[in-house]
Amino acid sequence: MKQWVTTTQEQPWMENGTAIQAAGADTLELTGERAQTIEGFGGCFNELGWIALQKLPQGERDRVLQELFSQEGCNFNFCRLPIGASDYAAEWYSHNEHDGDYRMEHFSLERDYQYLIPYIKAAKALQPELELFASPWSPPTWMKLPKAYNSGRLRMEPEVLEAYALYFKKFVEAYKAEGLPIKQVHIQNEPFADQKFPSCVWDSEQFRVFIRDYIGPLFEKEGMDTEIWLGTLNGPPEMSFGFGGMSLNSYTRYLDNILFDEEARKYIAGVGYQWAGQHVIAKTRKSFPELRLMQTENECGEGRNSWEYAEYIFNLVMHYLQNGVTAYTYWNMVLEPGGTSTWGWHQNAMVTASEGKAVLNPEFYVMKHYAHFIKPGAVMLGTRGHWSATSCAVENPDGSIAVLAYNALDRERVFTYKGPDGTFGAALPPRSFHTFVI
Repeated sequence: MKQWVTTTQEQPWMENGTAIQAAGADTLELTGERAQTIEGFGGCFNELGWIALQKLPQGERDRVLQELFSQEGCNFNFCRLPIGASDYAAEWYSHNEHDGDYRMEHFSLERDYQYLIPYIKAAKALQPELELFASPWSPPTWMKLPKAYNSGRLRMEPEVLEAYALYFKKFVEAYKAEGLPIKQVHIQNEPFADQKFPSCVWDSEQFRVFIRDYIGPLFEKEGMDTEIWLGTLNGPPEMSFGFGGMSLNSYTRYLDNILFDEEARKYIAGVGYQWAGQHVIAKTRKSFPELRLMQTENECGEGRNSWEYAEYIFNLVMHYLQNGVTAYTYWNMVLEPGGTSTWGWHQNAMVTASEGKAVLNPEFYVMKHYAHFIKPGAVMLGTRGHWSATSCAVENPDGSIAVLAYNALDRERVFTYKGPDGTFGAALPPRSFHTFVI
């Protein structure tokens, strides 16, 4: 064993050297199977994150960016940005609020020069291999019914759909001109969420028609090398409950309507899941193994940045990796204390920027355990044994193996690894995270 790093609530990121003990009966054993290749880890560039960073002194701001994007830190290389306002923008905006501008003559990236582009370029200076994917929270308001940035649906008139596909194309081209190519576009953030913040509900048929007949053919005709993804899906829920009783909203009815259409599927490079999507991702993997999968937004807590929520997130990352994702994206990397959004709720962040000082929260160390040690190009390895639900293993491009493990109990447990390269045991403190490099 080359390295062993431990994080507990009392002491994060402890270098344990190569201390080992006798193996125990409860094991994590490699099976010899190889699964998906990992493209990377990252977070989302949001306006409130850049605003929070600007309130830090230059040296402290540089330290935060180093912790997130340098090889010595989290080494984030695969990040998200919104197309227009997210719920963590400073206010609502889109890139074209000129009613009826079907030719996108008034499309403008002007707003992003104030917050998002400086944020992304600061990251790219530390991480030259940074890749980006993007999604809207809402189309321009004039494309929706009702005409509002919150809730509502995309109008399905052909001229609106053509204009919206062109909107995506203009966005990709504008970012490319800034030296920031967009690797993927995801059609809609959380299409099942009818919210007071920027949002838009999409049904299955809307996705199928828009991808098959509009954005897919346009990107193909124009030779766009940006991938189209069916995301970011916060479901679908298998069953919905409300004042009118319960209704079936099954995975089969929603996703299969899109993915069983060969003309639509040929344009879809992958499926992005977040939130309730964790409950159906295994079905997509089983039915459509040729499609790449990713987790597009980490569940974000209530602004308390507690150790208990960090434990939940460690398991959430594990769940998505074990269910085939090629990338995992945290939500807000940096926020001010409380993590208050423009629309009035509180969420967690990896880093809190407070009174000129940056605090690395427990979820920072969760993400560092994964992102620092699992390199782009790593391959997930098959495992079995009593530790399989709370552990995983990857082989990195350099041939090293990284093993991540979580002791969920309130007592010490002996973790035993068995692989072709040998066997070792390690005593894991109560409720602790670990990465072993072999």
